[in-house]
Amino acid sequence: MSQASDKQSSLGRIVVASVIGNALEWYDFFLYGTAAALIFGPLFFPAGTDPILGTMGAFAGFAVGFVARPLGGIIFGHIGDRDGRKKALVITLSMMGVATFLIGLLPTFQQVGYLAPVCLVILRIVQGIASGGEWGGGVLMLSENAPADRTGFFAAFSQLGVSAGFVLSAAAFYLVQMLPTEDFMSWGWRIPFLASVVIFGVGVYIRRNLPESREFERDVSTKDEAKHLPALQVLREHPKAVLQAMGLRLAENGGGYIFLAFSMAYAKFTGLSTQVVLSGVMVAMIIEAFSILFWGWLSDIIGRRTVYAIGSVSLIAFAFPFFWLMDTHQPLLVYLALCLGLPFSHGAMIGTQPAMMGELFPTHVRYTGLALGHEIASIFAGGFAPLIATALFAAYKDAWPVAVMLMLFGAVTTLTLLTIRPSQPELAGKPATA
Repeated sequence: MSQASDKQSSLGRIVVASVIGNALEWYDFFLYGTAAALIFGPLFFPAGTDPILGTMGAFAGFAVGFVARPLGGIIFGHIGDRDGRKKALVITLSMMGVATFLIGLLPTFQQVGYLAPVCLVILRIVQGIASGGEWGGGVLMLSENAPADRTGFFAAFSQLGVSAGFVLSAAAFYLVQMLPTEDFMSWGWRIPFLASVVIFGVGVYIRRNLPESREFERDVSTKDEAKHLPALQVLREHPKAVLQAMGLRLAENGGGYIFLAFSMAYAKFTGLSTQVVLSGVMVAMIIEAFSILFWGWLSDIIGRRTVYAIGSVSLIAFAFPFFWLMDTHQPLLVYLALCLGLPFSHGAMIGTQPAMMGELFPTHVRYTGLALGHEIASIFAGGFAPLIATALFAAYKDAWPVAVMLMLFGAVTTLTLLTIRPSQPELAGKPATA
């Protein structure tokens, strides 16, 4: 077999293993977001007779996981940039699997009082640290092994795992919600969390058998750069790139979590069937799995900035129509809202994001740079977006303030795109070098 065939076969194995590993990890992480919207409020955060306040408490715990993510980015960016991408990814999946399994064993507020939400938040912090180190490594295992002219397409497969993880978590809750309400609230909700013990074993086995990134082995592992302090170096030498990565992240992450997590809470508060929204989210995310690859492929042809702008500008245009369609309570129109918001607007950004962000940093600090930019922005966008959206809805009893928030997210990201000059590496589709 020729060397080219060997590389192609190896890349194929990396793609399959990375998608499966990412999907399993993000399944664990997204379970909390679904449960926070549906049942964690009354189980762990009782707040009198107002269900919105209980849900806000659950979303506050959701936000804590995002606050912990930059810490995970620093820790695992350090490991990934010095010791290799694979080692970091095995550790993150192990942490995520254990934390998620333990959530399924937690007693509720009624059983142990305030110890219940305290333990839930602690485990959510562990999940946050793990996920903060996950994304950058998953992206780099693909982009650093891909041909230079197809980086966008292959890097997009890392986001396919994110979509698959959400579909799996939504499907798990969709199925257990078919139980009688009393059974679902007492023990049925625990099943998706306890199932993570199987996921943990499969995922760790897959990741332990992945080859290391060729680019890391060629450019870093045998050089003095492997002994550096990546977090300090990236902040000292590449602060603009970190800020650009944060700006790119804002609309993608904030919009995504409004469409995913808040939409389910919004449905519950406005009388729309959560089953309709859950099934709509699953349909939209399945379509987005294919659209992500399309947008990544297109970014290799017409440029990252152009494709990313399609997503950020359409988020601004679609902010109000999304809620207008949701308010019809017609299943087909609800599906349309979710499909326009996720596969089109969100998909254009998330499909292009891995290659575009990676090309902002040189190899020896790329894991850390990706993780810092990606995860610091996730605090404000993904972590607090559902909480702020719920608070705005509680205050105004209307969705228009949330739509305005979506428009602001889109505007910031669009302005960020203007700071990335055409002469930067993203236009050529080649990663930056030291």
